[in-house]
Amino acid sequence: MDRLFVAVELPGEVREALSFVQDALKTSRARLTLVDPDIIHITLKFIGDVPESHTRKIGEVLGKVKADPFPLRVRGIGGNNPRQPRVIWAHIDDGGKCGLLNAQIEDVLAPLGVKREARAFRPHATVARVKEFHPDLLERVKPFRERDFGEGVVPGFVLKRSTLTPRGPVYEDVKEVRF
Repeated sequence: MDRLFVAVELPGEVREALSFVQDALKTSRARLTLVDPDIIHITLKFIGDVPESHTRKIGEVLGKVKADPFPLRVRGIGGNNPRQPRVIWAHIDDGGKCGLLNAQIEDVLAPLGVKREARAFRPHATVARVKEFHPDLLERVKPFRERDFGEGVVPGFVLKRSTLTPRGPVYEDVKEVRF
């Protein structure tokens, strides 16, 4: 089985800037799992476990997704719940372009039996997962709520394979789709 997802890569300077947020989060008494800055990304679609024989076909249909390169800006840190977050993430300002990509990806994958996401798509880049919440975490996030972490141009997206290990996930590019 392959554990797959579709992602937009962030520029290295943006990931580096987000690592400074992680340094501040480490001082919280919350128990966190920090995402390795080298692999921080925007997930367009989590596909999940599929038979290895389906991976190539998924890559082929993703090649049908059409878009033009577009700018995005990473601005502000928040979470999935303002009072007691389980995920700390960076907000993405892209004029709705990642949402349009997500919709196309959902459409091309559905005929292959990939279940559509029931929740509304909200582009973000996860920087930490909260294993055990502590209220001081909100104070650590506060200075970064409006901070600008940089911008870049999205030239395409990548189908990735994720292998879970005790040291964290290891990602492998399966197929890159360029616009």
